[in-house]
Amino acid sequence: MNYITKNKEAWEEAFERATAWGNDIEKRLAKEEYPFIEKVLVDELVNYDFTDKKIAQFCCNNGRELLSIMNFGADSGVGFDIAENMVDFANQTAQNLGINCSFVATNILEIDQKYYNSFDYIFITIGALTWFEDLLPFFRKVSQCLKEGGRLIINECHPVTNMLGANGEEQYDQETPNILIYSYFKDDAWIENDGMGYMNGENYESKTFYSYSHTFTEIINAICQNGMSINKLMEFDYDISEMFSNLNNRGIPLSYILISQKV
Repeated sequence: MNYITKNKEAWEEAFERATAWGNDIEKRLAKEEYPFIEKVLVDELVNYDFTDKKIAQFCCNNGRELLSIMNFGADSGVGFDIAENMVDFANQTAQNLGINCSFVATNILEIDQKYYNSFDYIFITIGALTWFEDLLPFFRKVSQCLKEGGRLIINECHPVTNMLGANGEEQYDQETPNILIYSYFKDDAWIENDGMGYMNGENYESKTFYSYSHTFTEIINAICQNGMSINKLMEFDYDISEMFSNLNNRGIPLSYILISQKV
């Protein structure tokens, strides 16, 4: 079973069904300085100089985050995602807005060698890492595509969130939403076919897709074993996934920012 191919099919199906999702991108990018980016990430990115820099995003979805990050002054950007229809949408949006960004439909683990040693910054944002069973080859590709001294910037859900139940799940208890249900060390796939409802709020019988939990040990080791050092790690007790917002500010780690550098 090629889980990446299955996920590609499910993502493309979801985007086809979400006819209105993303239609506000052009309007918001024209009116807002940094839409679609978490405020805490904006606060971190203002510390870096993006002048004449080339940036990329792995698992860029429909391009909205990378197009927003371009407002920090980068010279050019490239987004990579497996869903062809999302990439087509992103390229059209960039063209309509006159932003120097291009988007490439590819399996992240098979990004072409022509992009090696190309980027000053690579971004990983919410919900990207979960789609990969093994993070070693994922971060190997990140390292290959970064220039020497280039930075990897991750803004993701905290690994602890994989232990929590979400509304709609069988074991979820609305009265005790902070109860830990799943093992932190879960190593088999989450297998689902109830759609990717965050795009349109719809539950539907979708094509089957697979995702994976990762501990902080796995994440940090995979980064360090691929020639990158950890420069900064910040953890936050608020949710960026819209799945656990009822647990905000209750002392539970729900999201993080990690800054790494290719050495």
